[in-house]
Amino acid sequence: MSADPARRRALAAFRDRFDRDPAVLVRSPGRVNLIGEHTDYNDGLVLPLAIEHALWLAAAPADDGSITMVSDDADGQVVVHPAAIGDRLHGWGAYVQGVAWAMTEVGVGVTGIEGAVASDVPAGAGLSSSAALEMAVCRALTDDRPWDPVAAAGLGQRAENAWVGVDSGILDQLSSSAARAGHALLIDCRSLDITHVPLPDGMVVVIMDTTTRRELTGSAYNTRRGQCDAAAAALGVDALRDADLDAVERLDDPLLRRRARHVVTEHVRTAAAAEALRAGDRVALGRLLAEAHASMRDDFEASGPALDAIVASATSAPGCIGARMTGGGFAGCGVALVASDRVGDFVAAVTDGFTAATGMRPRLHVTTAAAGTELTRLG
Repeated sequence: MSADPARRRALAAFRDRFDRDPAVLVRSPGRVNLIGEHTDYNDGLVLPLAIEHALWLAAAPADDGSITMVSDDADGQVVVHPAAIGDRLHGWGAYVQGVAWAMTEVGVGVTGIEGAVASDVPAGAGLSSSAALEMAVCRALTDDRPWDPVAAAGLGQRAENAWVGVDSGILDQLSSSAARAGHALLIDCRSLDITHVPLPDGMVVVIMDTTTRRELTGSAYNTRRGQCDAAAAALGVDALRDADLDAVERLDDPLLRRRARHVVTEHVRTAAAAEALRAGDRVALGRLLAEAHASMRDDFEASGPALDAIVASATSAPGCIGARMTGGGFAGCGVALVASDRVGDFVAAVTDGFTAATGMRPRLHVTTAAAGTELTRLG
């Protein structure tokens, strides 16, 4: 990743490709989920926050109504004609095309744009780089209308589910679109109610990138969602959020029992973590994050050697309040809550411990909770 800030790279890429100045600049953040993994598509609770790493989109209106976009780190360009979407694109262009398709499908007018994107959100790390792109495109395509973060998140989820082919819930898009600086978001994924929970003073978030990567489309992520649906059907409930843990433990299929047990207990842990965050209860937060990681590892079987190693390194590092893997799983990042006065010692200890255990060098990012997707008019 370039050391040049993504904001500046997006502006430069736009001027280089379109030979004019952009009219607007959209910032759309990545996200990290503190707790509440794989609960979103089971109608449960999640507790993410937007991070300082963001995708930037420089854009200007296109008179012909088409969408033409370039990326500072990819060759070629993406061209979408909203009135005639055409065959599915691949790569990052599929997300641009999918948002345009979703908007036209529900009757939302699409404003043609020329645009250039650049991102500081590591791709494939479980930090929702794709949702950041979706929300940035959605914001640019609705430039002249009030921003509705919940409606926009629904369009992004529709694009990802029905066009790109990832059966994700709404956690990623809503985290990016509706975040508030200095706060996590407690999201009820059934009602879409959002409660902004302030981060306590003296506590920072450290994203621990193992540098391992996975591809969600067609992967074990979709398999896990199918298993959750099967478990809900076996239990006779609309979603696993509604399941009773005693009934889960009586499921005949041991695999479905494990998957359902993770979701049901994670829903409860997420509500408890929000309360602990409000109270600044570091002991409770540490315990809940440890339980969440063990559940993802053992019941949901969505961790991996690198993720387990970085969580173990973090848990024993100075200043650690709690740590777990984060994101869809299988590879990518861990997340830790860390005492702000020990963050330097924490980063050094995790880097050394993870490298000694795996032979790989991690990338650690200290962040605070950022604001959600926003558009700035230029000139």
